Amino acid sequence: MGEQEKALRQQQKELDDYTIYKEMARLCSQIENREIFLQIADQEYRHYQFWKQITGVELRPRWWRVRLFILMARILGISFALKLLERWEREAEAFYKQIADQYPEAQRIYEEERSHEQRLIAMLHDSKLAYAGAIVLGMNDALVELTGTLTGVALAFDNAKYVGITGTIMGIAASLSMAGSAYLEAREQREAQIEPKRYALYTGLSYIFTTILVVAPFFLLPSAKEALLFMFLNALLAIVGYNFYIAIARDEALWPRVREMVVITFGVAAISFVIGFLVNRYFGIEI
Repeated sequence: MGEQEKALRQQQKELDDYTIYKEMARLCSQIENREIFLQIADQEYRHYQFWKQITGVELRPRWWRVRLFILMARILGISFALKLLERWEREAEAFYKQIADQYPEAQRIYEEERSHEQRLIAMLHDSKLAYAGAIVLGMNDALVELTGTLTGVALAFDNAKYVGITGTIMGIAASLSMAGSAYLEAREQREAQIEPKRYALYTGLSYIFTTILVVAPFFLLPSAKEALLFMFLNALLAIVGYNFYIAIARDEALWPRVREMVVITFGVAAISFVIGFLVNRYFGIEI
């Protein structure tokens, strides 16, 4: 990629980021946060003007990219959307450092890019991220309990629909129980950011969503043992997906979290496999 192409690419990115920050400011209810977003948006626009002077090209925002980040902010929280955006800006920082000798102004822009992340971390209080504990409580409990239990049941009774129905009943009952326990736990903690009813709702919905992922293969496949393979695949995808979200939003390492959750979930399933195998072997029960 030539210098002109690199410059145009960076110019486009700065314009996109400017538009994203402006839209993010509209989502903020806190005046202080909104002002900081607007300040950073102004910085991004100055960066865009810097590259425009070099390229001599007027660009338009890529609205598909802007809308994608706004959608992520609405669904997954502002923390996740902005931390992902900041990770992409680290590539821009390296580019600015490379051209600092040729364009001295780039060094100041690079320093401004570095300051973005620290300022955002200091300002953000994302309610969705505050309830991440509720999500992991429901999801992790559902994965451990259902994958373990259904592994044992599937090996003892080779009837996929029977296993699926068993998992559905267990999941619904356990989600209500977990939601109730989460409500009592949140009420006792009395943290300012945590509403007990909302904490319970996040926990229960997380449990139900995980239940759907786990039991779905048993209703779609005729063999319980074949469905087990897809159940574990769905469980692995859920683990990676959730921990990717947390790793981005909290600036934590992804794979250590994934390994820990996989070991717990699949370790319980392995124990249940042994129990189910022994029941099937010595009792010969088939439904």
